[in-house]
Amino acid sequence: MSNDLTIALAGNPNAGKTTIFNFLTGARQKVGNWSGVTVEKKEGYLTHMERKIRVVDLPGIYSLTAYSVEEIVARDFILEEHPDVVVDILDASNLERNLYLAVQLIELNIPLIFAMNMVDVARSRGIFIDYDQLSRLLGVPIVQTVGTKGEGLKDLLDTAIGVASGTDSASRHVHINYGQEIEEEIAKILVKLGKDVDFGRRYYPRWIAVKLLEKDPMVTRKVLGLNAGDEIIGQVEDSRAHLKKIFEEDPETIIAEARYGFISGALKETVKLSAAAKKTMSDRIDQVMTNRLLGFPIFILLMYLLFQGTFSLGAYPVEWIGIGVNFLSELVQRLLPEGTLRSLLVDGIIGGVGGVIVFLPNILLLFLGISLFEDTGYMARAAFIMDRVMHTLGLHGKSFIPLLMGFGCNVPAIMAARTLETRRDRLLTILINPLMSCSARLPVYVLIAGAFFPGKEGNIIFSLYFLGIVLAILMGQLFSKTIFKGETAPFVLELPPYRLPTLRSVIIHMWDKAKVYLQKMGGVVLAFSVIIWFLGNYPKNIVYKGDYQSKITQLESQIQESQARPGALDRGATVSALEAQLEDLKRAMEEERLAESYIGRVGHAIEPVLRPLGFDWRLGVCLITGFVAKEVVVSTMGVLYQVGDNESGGYGLKDALKKSGLTPVTAYGFMAFVLIYVPCLVTVVTVWRETGSAGWTAFCVGYLMLLAWLVAFCIRLGGNILGMG
Repeated sequence: MSNDLTIALAGNPNAGKTTIFNFLTGARQKVGNWSGVTVEKKEGYLTHMERKIRVVDLPGIYSLTAYSVEEIVARDFILEEHPDVVVDILDASNLERNLYLAVQLIELNIPLIFAMNMVDVARSRGIFIDYDQLSRLLGVPIVQTVGTKGEGLKDLLDTAIGVASGTDSASRHVHINYGQEIEEEIAKILVKLGKDVDFGRRYYPRWIAVKLLEKDPMVTRKVLGLNAGDEIIGQVEDSRAHLKKIFEEDPETIIAEARYGFISGALKETVKLSAAAKKTMSDRIDQVMTNRLLGFPIFILLMYLLFQGTFSLGAYPVEWIGIGVNFLSELVQRLLPEGTLRSLLVDGIIGGVGGVIVFLPNILLLFLGISLFEDTGYMARAAFIMDRVMHTLGLHGKSFIPLLMGFGCNVPAIMAARTLETRRDRLLTILINPLMSCSARLPVYVLIAGAFFPGKEGNIIFSLYFLGIVLAILMGQLFSKTIFKGETAPFVLELPPYRLPTLRSVIIHMWDKAKVYLQKMGGVVLAFSVIIWFLGNYPKNIVYKGDYQSKITQLESQIQESQARPGALDRGATVSALEAQLEDLKRAMEEERLAESYIGRVGHAIEPVLRPLGFDWRLGVCLITGFVAKEVVVSTMGVLYQVGDNESGGYGLKDALKKSGLTPVTAYGFMAFVLIYVPCLVTVVTVWRETGSAGWTAFCVGYLMLLAWLVAFCIRLGGNILGMG
C-alpha cells in the first residue's frame, strides 16, 4: 500500500498514545518486530482528506537518551526514516514530566505536533492551561484531544497535513538556551561539524552538537565515522573538560537542568492550578487500593475473580465450540469411507486442533482481564503493592510488571525485563518468569480441571496460578541469597491516573491476542497434530499379544444372534453386555496398537522417569510435545486418548481422560508439572537472547525440570498419605 503521508506517534508510557493509535487505525493494523530487535512494531493505515496516511506507533519512552532499546528504536525511526510528521502525545494532567521528551523532540528540528491528551482529566483536576500561549512559546502547534472518546483526532489529522505541507502558521523552530558557557562550546563544535556538509544535511547540526556534549554513544560513533571525526571529537573533549571545570558537574547534568528550567518557565506562564487540584480522584481511590493493609487482599481477590470468571463465563462458549467441533468430526466420518484420510482428518487434525481451539473463549477472557488491569492503571498499582514481597526476593516492584505480564505470555514478559536497571535484576527476573503460568497452559488446566474437579474448576485453576507465584517467590529468595547476592537498586514506581478503558481499545487488544492464538492453531498445533497422528498410527504391521480380531468377530456374531432371537425377555440386557465387552476389547486392541507405535515407543522409553509421579507413557509424550508449545499438550491428548471414541473436542476428551485410569491427585500433579517444567521453545530462545548466555539458559531449563518433578512427586506422595490417591 503506497502512502502519501507517514505520521509517527511518540510519547511517554501511560500518556494515551496507543489509545489514539487504535482510535485512528482501528483494525487496519499490522504488528511485527522492529528490524534487528524484539520490540513490538505497530503500523496502521487510514485515509483523510483524500490522503493515504500510515501511522507508526513508536515505543513509549521518557526521553531520547538512547540508553534503552525502546529509546534507540524511537530515535532511529525519527532520524533515519524521516516521517512527514511526529506527533508527541502528552498527558495534559502531568505536563512537567511529559514535556521533557517534548523539548528533546523540539531540539531535533523536525515537523512536530503536540497532541495534548486527556484535557478532560486535567480540567477535572483543576488544571487550567493556556494552550495557545504554550504553543507560541514552544513553536509547535498544539491540538487538544481526549483519546478515549476520539475527541480532537480530526483536528489532529488536519494539523498533521498542514505541518507536513509547511502551511501551519504555529510551526517555528525554538532554540533551548543552555546559558552562555554551553552555547559558546556548542558554537565551537558546530564549526567543526560544518566541515562535513553531507552529515549536516542528514542531521540537524545543533542537535548533534548537544548530543556530543552529553556524550551520547550512538551519535559519537556516527561522528567518529566521518573524515573530520577525530577533530570533532577532540573539540568535544576539550569543551566537556572546560564545562566540567567551570560547573564542577558533567555537561549532561547541566543540559538536563537547563531543559527543566525551560519547561518550568513555560508552565509558569501558561498553567494555573485551582484548589481542587490538590487531591485527585486517583489519590482517593489509591487510599483504598494501595492501602498498606487492604491493598494485598484486594489484589488477591481481583486475581481470584479473574480466574473464576475465565472459567465460569467461558464455559458456555467453550461448550458451543465443542459442539461445533463434534459436529464437524461426525460429518467427516459420514462423508468419508474408513481409511487413512478419514483417520488423519478426524483423529489427527480435528481431534488435535479442535481439542485446543475450543478453549479460545477462556484465552480471550484472560487477556480481557489483563488488558483491563493495564488500561485502568491498576497494573502499576499491583507492582506497587507487591513491592514489599519483591524485596524479599532481592528485587523491587518494577520486576513484578514483567512477572505479571507472564500470565499472558512469557516471551514479551521476559523481554520486558530489559527495562530493569541492573543485570542482576534482569537475570533474576528472567529465571523466575517461566513460573508465571502463561495463557498457553490455560487450555490444559481447563480440560483437566473440568474432567477431574467438576464444580471446582475456578478454584483449581486459581490454585495453580497461585502455586506459580509462591514458587517464584521461593526460588527468587533462594537465588538472591546464593548466586545473586547484592543490594536491590533503588527505584521510584510511577503510578498513572486511573482511567476508564474504552470498548474499542479492549476489543483491539483481544483481537490481537486472538489472532496470535488462531495463527498457532493453523501453524505449530496443526503441524504437530499431524506429526503425532503419524507417529501414533505407524508402523502398521503390529504383532498383537492376543488374537483380538477373531474375538471381535465372535462377539459381533453373538450380538447379531441375540438381536435376532425372537421373544427373549433378557435380549436387551444380553446385547448391552455383549456390546460393552466388544467396546472393551476394541479399546484394549487400540491401546496395545498405540503402545507399539512410534509415539508409544518414545513414551515407554521415558516412562520410568515419570512413573513415580503416576504419569503413564501417554502423559510423557504430551510433555515432550508441550516443549514446542503448551497448546500442543491438549492436541496430543486429543490424538492419544481418543481411543475407541469417535468424539472430538474438549468434552469427548474429558470423558476419555476420566476412563484412562488417572486419579484427581495425579491429574493435579500433571497440571503442576505443566505449570513448572521447561517453557516452550520460543521462550527458551528468548531467555538465551535476553541473557546472552547458553549457560544461564541451560540453568533455567534444568532447574525448572527438576523443580517440576519434585513438586509433582510431593503432590502424589501427599495425596497418597491423605488417602486421596
